[in-house]
Amino acid sequence: MKDRPLPPLLLAIMIFNFFILFGCSVVRHHLFQSGGYDLGIFDQSIYLISRGEVPFSTIRGIHILGDHAAFILYPISFLYRIVPSVYWLFGLQSLALTLGALAIYHLALQAKVDPGQVMVIATAYLLYPAIFNANLFDFHPEVLAVPLFLAAVLCIRSGKLWGFLLCLSGILGCKAVLSLNVVALGAWLLLWERGRIQERWQWRCQVGGWTAIAAGSAWFGIATFGVIPHFSGSEPAAVSHYDYLGNSVAEIVQGLILRPMLVLSKVFSLDTLFYGFLLVAPLAWGLSWRHWDPWIPALPTLGLNILSSNPAYRDLVHQYALPIVPFLFLAVIENVKNHLFQSHFIKDGKLPLIWSSLAFLALGKYTFFGSIYLSSLDTWQATRQALAQITTQGGVLTTHEISPHLTQRPVIYFTDEGRFNGSPPSQWDPFDYVLLNTRHPGWRSTPEFSRVLIEALQKETQFQLLYHQDGVYLFSRLRKDL
Repeated sequence: MKDRPLPPLLLAIMIFNFFILFGCSVVRHHLFQSGGYDLGIFDQSIYLISRGEVPFSTIRGIHILGDHAAFILYPISFLYRIVPSVYWLFGLQSLALTLGALAIYHLALQAKVDPGQVMVIATAYLLYPAIFNANLFDFHPEVLAVPLFLAAVLCIRSGKLWGFLLCLSGILGCKAVLSLNVVALGAWLLLWERGRIQERWQWRCQVGGWTAIAAGSAWFGIATFGVIPHFSGSEPAAVSHYDYLGNSVAEIVQGLILRPMLVLSKVFSLDTLFYGFLLVAPLAWGLSWRHWDPWIPALPTLGLNILSSNPAYRDLVHQYALPIVPFLFLAVIENVKNHLFQSHFIKDGKLPLIWSSLAFLALGKYTFFGSIYLSSLDTWQATRQALAQITTQGGVLTTHEISPHLTQRPVIYFTDEGRFNGSPPSQWDPFDYVLLNTRHPGWRSTPEFSRVLIEALQKETQFQLLYHQDGVYLFSRLRKDL
């Protein structure tokens, strides 16, 4: 495996894939379809870290470590010291997802899979719908964990314990809840994977397994009961998605034990069956019940997604399914390695790629670029012109979709009608600019609320109307000449 160079065709496919993912993110952003949740939250926080300021997200109303304890944002902030740009986040996310194919390529070669089938598996990964779809949905640090999970397995199978531990550190830094996957990864290494590893590396596999269990358990406790409550003043935000079991992490765990019938009713349901279908259908050609154990590290994510009251957890549109993806492909590799797929269906390679391509065409959200992503095109030019007139780092109130274009500042809010209780802010002091779009008021807002804000601003003597066109209004604070 070491001496085999990366095939030029796979390299070309990966480069093409990176630019497709990156380009789609950029285009979506320029069409004002990204949002304060979650791109604006991370862009503002990373910008503030890069400036040595407290990364308090005014959109979330908490220190960024109170969100998901994602300390990986701190090393990412060094990129913002070069040039503060949201494009770093698009590039990192696209690169991480693309590099997953490289890890899969080496894992398959390491498993002694036929080189032609290796290419098929690596390409099928890039065609997996959740890869493309999650990349479109703003930026999320946990996306960076996808290649890290794969690299961790590659390292432990190669006897590179320090590389494995470095990958674990990165995974834990992406999102606190991934610590559960790390624990499950450790258990898998000890109970199943150790038998597949060369005898000379088995002691390192044991060390890696126990370290993963210890580090994952410790970080889950520290982050869930220490870091997140300290910086947010409350339970982890995701607790609200399991409130039918309890209102805290401890209560939810208790509910899982004391209310088994309720839990089983969620697990054995048509909703869960359809979610399982979505996950495995794109890889139906390469999965088998005979080789199920590589799924073990994905079980925490699978369980959380199934039990969540939020249906977004059970689709391939958002990022929530991504921690499952690396282990789906490990299961494919294991199946191919053990059965060698003597049938022409697999050995030829064309039909699996056709199947994966059809799955992408059916489940990929590329169609959004011809539909919902064009919904605010009628005010696109006016919005760009209004943005050009915001020339200082003063506080901004704007729509959810415009906000990530202005988040590199200490204070920014979006027009969340619930947050403002349907009324104008009691004080306008935090804001130097208010940018509104009455035609497209954005998520959590309405045209009526936009008009209420405009009427209130027109009565404010400290603000002037700086720009108005096509339903786009920009108010700026009057400045006294010194």
